[in-house]
Formats: sequence, C-alpha cells, structure tokens
Amino acid sequence: MSPIENVWRIMKIQQRRPRAVEQLKMYIKQEWERIPPTKLQQLVSSMRAARQLLDRIQSHGIDARLEALKELAKLSADPTFATEFINMEGIGTLARLVESGTHFGEMLAFTLTAFLELMDHGIVSWDLISLSFIKQIAGYVNQPMVDVSILQRSLAILESMVLNSHSLYHRVAQEITVGQLIGHLQVSNQEIQTYAIALINALFLKAPEDRRQVYRHKHHVIRGNRPIKAEMAHQLYVLQVLTFNLLEERMMTKMDPTDQAQRDVIFELRRIAFDGENDPTGTEKRKALYTKDYKMLGFTNHVNPAMDFTQTPPGMLALDNMLYLAKFHQDTYIRIVLENSSREDKHECPFGRCAIELTRMLCEILQVGELPNEGCNDYHPMFFTHDRAWEEFFCVCIQLLNKTWKEMRATAEDFNKVMQVVREQITRALAMKPSSLEQLKSKLRSLSYSEILRLRQSERMSQDDFQSAPIIELRERIQPEILELIKQQRLNRLCEGSCFRKLGNRRRQEKFWFCRLSLNHKVLHYGDLDESPQAIPLVWESISKFIPVSDIKSVVTGKDCPHMKEKSALKQNKEVLELAFSILYDPDEALNFVAPSKYEYCIWTDGLCALLGREMGSDLTRSDLDTLISMEMKLRLLDLENITIPEAPPPVPKEPSTYNFTYNYG
Repeated sequence: MSPIENVWRIMKIQQRRPRAVEQLKMYIKQEWERIPPTKLQQLVSSMRAARQLLDRIQSHGIDARLEALKELAKLSADPTFATEFINMEGIGTLARLVESGTHFGEMLAFTLTAFLELMDHGIVSWDLISLSFIKQIAGYVNQPMVDVSILQRSLAILESMVLNSHSLYHRVAQEITVGQLIGHLQVSNQEIQTYAIALINALFLKAPEDRRQVYRHKHHVIRGNRPIKAEMAHQLYVLQVLTFNLLEERMMTKMDPTDQAQRDVIFELRRIAFDGENDPTGTEKRKALYTKDYKMLGFTNHVNPAMDFTQTPPGMLALDNMLYLAKFHQDTYIRIVLENSSREDKHECPFGRCAIELTRMLCEILQVGELPNEGCNDYHPMFFTHDRAWEEFFCVCIQLLNKTWKEMRATAEDFNKVMQVVREQITRALAMKPSSLEQLKSKLRSLSYSEILRLRQSERMSQDDFQSAPIIELRERIQPEILELIKQQRLNRLCEGSCFRKLGNRRRQEKFWFCRLSLNHKVLHYGDLDESPQAIPLVWESISKFIPVSDIKSVVTGKDCPHMKEKSALKQNKEVLELAFSILYDPDEALNFVAPSKYEYCIWTDGLCALLGREMGSDLTRSDLDTLISMEMKLRLLDLENITIPEAPPPVPKEPSTYNFTYNYG
C-alpha cells in the first residue's frame, strides 16, 4: 500500500454516513484531525522497516539474514508493521525459506516465530498454506531430536492450521499421528507437553465422530508430581471434557428391546451373577427363573429389563458400565448382587436401578456433552491415570452407593434420599482433587453417611438464619455502610490495575495489555505490555493512553460488547461472553475487555458502575455483602448469644391510675 492508502484505511474505521459532499469533506477533516501524529509516524516507519527487513532477509549474508529474522520476530506482533510486511508478500518469502529446508537452529526458530505472529493477525487465510510447507513443519514434530524452540513453534503452527481451516485439518491429520504426539507428552519440558496437548485437542475437536475414539487413551500425560501451570491445566481440562463427550452418543442411545445383541448383554449380566447353574430346559421354567434373577439383579422391569434402558440419559451407557463392572471386577459385582439378594425385600439395594441412576448422576456431575469453557482450568488428575478412567470411576461409585445404602439402613422408599447423599459424597470428594483412583477411594471412605450428617449440621449452624424482625431491621441499617466498604475495595482494586489478554487464535505466546484507574479516580490509563503479566507493577507508569472517566457513556457486557459482535467464533463460546465487557466513551469509541477470570470480571464491572454512580449488581457483590453483613451482625450480637430475641418488642407497661405521686427525699 502507498502511504495515502494506509491513511485512508485508518480513517475508514469510523462508520459515518454523510448525506452531502460538504458533510463528507467535514467528516474527512474531522477524522484527519483525530489521527495522532504518532500514528502517522509509526505508519511511515513501519513501511520503511518492512521493506528494509524484507530486503535483508533475501540477502545472501548469513549473519545479516539472522539479524533480520531476529528483528522480524519482534516486530511481527505489531499490526501496522504486519500489514505492511504481508502486503509486500513477506509471508510467501518466509514460507519458501521453511520449505527449502536449508535453515536450522536459531534462524529457523526466528523464521517460524515471525510466520506464526504474522498469521495470527488474521490478514492472510491459512487455506493458502502449501502442502510442502505442512510436510516440512510436520517433519520437525516427527523428528526424534529437534531443538525445543523449533518444536514449540511447529506444534503451535499445526494447531493454528487445524483450528482455522477444515481442509488443513485433513492434511495435518495425515502427517501427524496421536502416537507421535503422545511421545512428546513423556518429556520433562512442560511447555512442550502443553503445546502437544493443545494440538491433540485441536485434532480432537475437528475430527469426524468415527475417528475421535483414537484420542481417548491419554493416561501418560501427568504422571509426575510437578506443579501444573495454568495453561497446561486448561489444556488438560479441555482434553478431559472432549474425552467425556465421547460418552455422549451412548448416553443418548436408547436400548432397542428387539435387538438380540443388546439383549445378550443383559443375559451376560445374569450369567456372570448366577453362573447359569441348573438352567431348566422348559421354556416356561426358564422364563420364570429369568424373571426371578432379573428381580435379584435389581431391574425395575423383571419381565423385560431391556425397558429399563430406554430412557436417555443415561441410555446404553448405564448398560456399558454394568457390563464393565461384571467383567473386570467380577468378584465385586457378584458380591453386590448376592449381598442384596440375601437381604429382606424392603432393605435390598436394587443393583440395576442404582447403576442406571448413578450413571445419570455421574454424567451430570462431570457435565458429559457440554462444550469446554475458554477460561476454565478445572480438571481432575485421576482421570489421566487410567485408560478406562470413566468405567473405573463408576465401579468405585457403585461400591460407595452400596455401602451408603447399608449405613442408612435404607428401604426402597429411601432411594432418592440415598442418591442425594451419594451425590454429595462424590462432589465433596472430587472437590479435593484426588490425584488417583486410590486417593478417591480413600477420600470416599472418610465421607461416610455419619460424616455427611455432621458436615451438614456444621454448615447449617454456621449459616445462622436471621429471620426475626429486629435482626432484619439491623441488617437494613448495616447494609449501606457495608456497600460503601465494598465500593471502596472495588475502586482500590481498579487503582492497582489488572492485566488482560488480547483476543487471538492461540493462548500460548499470548499478548497482554494493562489497565488501571488513577488514584484520584478521574482517569483510566491503559496500554500494551511487552513484559509478562508478573512485571505489571514496574511498568504501568510507562503506559501513555488514557480515558477521562467523565467521557465514559456506559459500560456494556456480554453480547452487547462491540468485540463480541465482531468475533463470530467467540459468540459461540459462553465462557468468553460471560467475561466480556466494554467501556463506551465519547464520541463512538470503545475499550474492550475480556477478563481473565469471573472474579476480575466482577471487580471491574462493579468498580466501573461505582465510578458512574450506578448500582453494583455482580454475583461477587452479593456474596461479599452477605458475608460481611453476617460477620458484622455476629460481632454486634455477641452479647446476646444464647438469648432468644423476641419477634416483637416487649409491651409498654400500663399507665398508673394517677400521676399524683411524689418522691420523698426524707
């Protein structure tokens, strides 16, 4: 582009609709005056730098080319420079350098870094990448001994190809196998592990339904005791969600009572439990015996137990779990069935009904079928320690259910109560993040029925139920004071500032920007960060961009934000929508945010609402308000402990019969 074309591109960003030539001239003049001189200087210098670097990269001197590629890797993150370099066919030049196979070491690492940064701007389509380039990048991943920096960038490039192009997914899938990627999970470098898992997740997401099962076996991932970084935790969470989602098809498949193959599975459950002894030859006798056995197995429909699996969820997934238990934990299965069949009818724990309901419960707890959330790192390490972790988890939980049933001395009428207690036991155990199935068993053993009752009682006592009129009145008097305290805390946090991630196609090698409120609460300062987020306190003074608080028109959230309307892919991500907010300021500008967490989202939206004199309505404010009011009221009511507070004030005594009385001082 020529300089004038670049200036016109900047000016066209504003969407204005002139109705006459004079109005058009006025708008152009206004937009020209709005462009900062520094922006024009940056534009001209970027054009010069792009041309000079491209010439140096194509030079024959090795040292000059290395220095040029090193400088290019740094400058490629700048959008203005990237636009100019790409317009000069710079992407094609870098691709040819890689395809030639003549670059190694630092020179290749800088080339791949610059290529990835330039492509991430979204100016050039990934579909234009050649097959020879893909083969070369895949070759670096498949090589047994390759430089770490080259391997990292190669994995990241392949991930971006898969995520951004359906056609490239098929090409990458032909060059890279899951086995090769699992090899990279066994190295000690956690960065390489993270990039490898990210590529596995990308291939997993794009794979057709019939190919996704090959990605299920991933128990090699986290065998060490090293702390897991946030990005790797996110990728493990995504892998966990995608793996559980493989169960969705079976979970939503109803059993066909006329399908003999499916009915044979139920026959197998009966055979394993009762060993098929004394099988009568007569049809009527066999039918009567089967009905009795199906009742002992705990099916609701004794005559045709296939009908028990026609409800979705859990559908056929429940039958799969029961068969796994019967085949791989046969002693446990037989013990549970026979133990319950020997009890009184009213106290027996129906294995079939319990297994079906437990499968449904586990699907709800682990959110089978839900899409992964952008900002979530909530993975369970134990699911990465076994090839059949889901089935083993079910086997542990069905034994827990049987144990809890006995502890509660439950009857058939108590079925729902038992399931509620079991749900609480499982969720409490999972919240402790056991690192293995053995640890899960240990934690579940400690969460007996009596312990659950104790925990419930303790929590109930800690949540004092202040419902009397005097307590409600005291609460109303305290609330404004507490709200002011919360408001000051929010504003103080805004003064400290926060780091926000720029939206892009990749999470690794992220770019950040920083925003803070001035100490006098009159100006918002913001700008890009070259350093890591941990270096924020040292660099905020160098941030030059600002917005006067008086210019802020409003704060919008979710899908009302301009950047959520622009990013069609992100609109599909519920988690990103929930963390997005924008500041709209004069005349038609917006400062767009995606908070790093729900906590930061609440802090900033509350703080901005407080600045504008509006009500703070976040979930965090409600939670803080309840906590602080509860604490304040407990402190004020310490002297009234164990004293019953009346619902109404005490009655006023009756008036005396006469007021003609005096006090005798004598």
